[in-house]
Amino acid sequence: MGDIKAKILSVGTYVPEKVLTNAYFESILDTSDEWITTRTGIRERRVVDADNPVTAADMGCRAARVALERAGVAAKSVDGIIVATFTPDNFFPSTACRMQADLGCTGAFAFDISAACAGFVYALTVANNMIVSGQAKTILVVGSEVISKTLDWNDRGTCILFGDGAGVVVLQADGSGRRDKGILSCYLSSDGTMGDLLKLPSWGDERFLSMKGNEVFKHAVRMMSDASARAAGQAGFKIEDIDFLIPHQANIRIIQSIANTLSVPMEKVVTNLDRYGNTSSASIPLALEEAWGDGRVKDGSKVLFVGLGGGFTVGSVVCII
Repeated sequence: MGDIKAKILSVGTYVPEKVLTNAYFESILDTSDEWITTRTGIRERRVVDADNPVTAADMGCRAARVALERAGVAAKSVDGIIVATFTPDNFFPSTACRMQADLGCTGAFAFDISAACAGFVYALTVANNMIVSGQAKTILVVGSEVISKTLDWNDRGTCILFGDGAGVVVLQADGSGRRDKGILSCYLSSDGTMGDLLKLPSWGDERFLSMKGNEVFKHAVRMMSDASARAAGQAGFKIEDIDFLIPHQANIRIIQSIANTLSVPMEKVVTNLDRYGNTSSASIPLALEEAWGDGRVKDGSKVLFVGLGGGFTVGSVVCII
């Protein structure tokens, strides 16, 4: 078992058709396109249409079908589905169980995890460990969020930031013994003492996402930079050895500050939040698909994923595509 590694075979994504530009927020809030763009880097985002709603499971299935087709993997050969989401269809059954039924993954175990915007990295880490231990061979790792249903549309500090979407990778066991493929390291950490800085209550009348932005910014840069360095070190790399940094797409200033802290040139940093906003657990696979699809990320690329979410949760993964 020691020679088994988990490798990413493919990625698939889905975003709703409805686009909200910054001009929309100019029409409902005391804000401007310039203010939003300069402070966040976001110009538009996709949101679920209230007149034609789709759920986290629906979006996850659409992304998963793309990923499975690209990988040449049949649904019935999937051993597990792990869904990272803070906007599940239900408390239970899990969003993953809904996906298992809808996709026809009849032999797969299925469960959700909650780590907010670090969810995809957490799910990827859990899936990696299950594959390396021999418990599964093929796992769908999913990040899917319908964040628009959690927002207070009168709060300009939060509602301008977020979008909806889903991303899925097919993770599969590789027993070839090659060191130039697959996941090389994973790092996770949490600090529950800062939970009130970024939260979404489950109960009560005010079930809206809330955030103390300046505090989150400060801790996000510190914790994501540290997590990136740790994962690189565990993989036996220096940060400069990494070909691409794919961070959670929260805010362009956070991303630029992390790159500056790590001395990573921005041409090595994958960003697409200008078109999608912060899609939480979906943001890393959305960015991965774009960079992989346009040829920047290719066979043999050393990629570092890093994300931070409410909790606080932080995680990082180094893999070779």
